[in-house]
Amino acid sequence: MEQHKNKFLIPISIILAGAFIAGALIFVKAKDPSTNVAGVAKASHPEENMMPVTSADHILGNPNAPVMIVEYSDTDCPFCQQFSPTLHRLMDEYAKDGKVAWVYRHFAFHPNAPKEAEAMECIAELGGNEKFWEFEKAIYAKKDFTVTPYKGTDPKELPKMAEAIGVNKVAFNSCLESGKFKQKIADEYQNAIKAGAQGTPYTILVTKNGKVPINRGAVPYETLKTAIQQLLNENPK
Repeated sequence: MEQHKNKFLIPISIILAGAFIAGALIFVKAKDPSTNVAGVAKASHPEENMMPVTSADHILGNPNAPVMIVEYSDTDCPFCQQFSPTLHRLMDEYAKDGKVAWVYRHFAFHPNAPKEAEAMECIAELGGNEKFWEFEKAIYAKKDFTVTPYKGTDPKELPKMAEAIGVNKVAFNSCLESGKFKQKIADEYQNAIKAGAQGTPYTILVTKNGKVPINRGAVPYETLKTAIQQLLNENPK
């Protein structure tokens, strides 16, 4: 298994490294002084610490797809905003055949991100998976990272955004004020660190043969598509 995994990892790593050298990849470091991110990154395969994908995850596409894109994201990160349309475009191309699925997890370290992550969880609880992904698009659409100084989305806007996609505003407010998802957000943050994340977006491509971490940020569409296609060739089912 390890020998096969190495054969499978090296070509994908070359593809991604080539894009990095070309200056196409973007990387942002997490600002958490309490976490020894550099120490975690020294592990030979930290991505193996990633929590397994389960039915409790937010999954767009076939939950049994041969290739899973597991993204650790932060709604207050400009590069996550940039990366989101890339992933939606890939899903438009591959999800209809059940070949690729996108798993969204929280790595919320920017100031506004933890509460927005809780809001996303409330949306999922109240509106289901479809509304979760609708809200994911909506929350990035609200962001304008060109404004200086950047202040983020006003928390008072979150209930309005929930109502705009058809989620009951009163129920949403009650859920958000309860703080019931704080621990889930914290747990996913810690798992991201253990899995090798040093910034957002942090993505791990998962197949039955292993995991390929993409720790360079907002990977361009063509680069990610090439990597995924190679994985599909290795893992057709």
